[in-house]
Amino acid sequence: MSGGRRVAAFAPASVGNVGPGLDILGLAVEGPGDTVMAEWSDTPGITVLEPGHPDLPREAERHTSALAARAVMDRIGSAALRGRGIALSVTKGLPLAGGQGGSAASAVAGAVAVNALLGAPLDDTCLIDACLAAEETVAGRHADNIAPSLLGGIVLIRCMEPIDLVRLPVPEELYVTLVRPEQRMRTADARMVLPKEVSRSVALHQAAQVGAMVAALALEDYALLGRAIDDRIAEPARAGLLPGFVEAKAAALAAGALGSSISGSGPTVFALARGRESADRVGAAMRKAYAIRGQSAEVLVGRVDRVGARVVEDTGMGR
Repeated sequence: MSGGRRVAAFAPASVGNVGPGLDILGLAVEGPGDTVMAEWSDTPGITVLEPGHPDLPREAERHTSALAARAVMDRIGSAALRGRGIALSVTKGLPLAGGQGGSAASAVAGAVAVNALLGAPLDDTCLIDACLAAEETVAGRHADNIAPSLLGGIVLIRCMEPIDLVRLPVPEELYVTLVRPEQRMRTADARMVLPKEVSRSVALHQAAQVGAMVAALALEDYALLGRAIDDRIAEPARAGLLPGFVEAKAAALAAGALGSSISGSGPTVFALARGRESADRVGAAMRKAYAIRGQSAEVLVGRVDRVGARVVEDTGMGR
């Protein structure tokens, strides 16, 4: 190693799609996330000292945090490195293939840490672009997890080329319940079952629900928000891949959830609730539904994370 300075960045969990917003809506969730430490190294390029999990690769060209870090370096230019490399150590707080934006969080934390180590020359739009380059290799080119994990809050991806993001209002009493059964679901596998074409009626329905969600968030209309979580594209296609989902969703709605659906590609199921007490009750009901099927499940309840990615350690010893 050389130099001495190191920077650690944290990126929170996220819910992709948020029901009908396939690839265009996402929200960040308070609580666990991924942390990436970036430090100077005598080894040129990007190296991964700790991948964060035994099942994750140490090869820089296969780990999303390293891919995002490389994309940041490419955008800044090699002159900033002064002939040195950067080593990454990843701490995974999010499950692998769990539907909580784990690969996106690693990419975001890696990009933010390296950008900070190099003096933070890139703005949020450039960081989004760098993270997209990383995520594209493992999960396809979509920003519904990357954007909220970086920016916080609830984000609408209005356009991808060029990237145009809209941060939506977050009602004060809105809580998110995440329930993850003991399953894994690779994003690539879940995307394979999506229909290649949908009918006009389904397309119009999805557009109407996304519009209703935007209006509901702006108006703090919790009832409308719940009614708008009605996905007729991804949820019907993926439900059969996720044992216990149908029962868990029914239990959530019966317990008072505003709405519920698959978080990203799954297997995590999310539910929105008004107030902490309601969110806790929903989580308990969903966990019970999985238990009846003989499946254990973890429950996470939190507000929408309004901050997004942030530097959590900087030794400040210069370069």
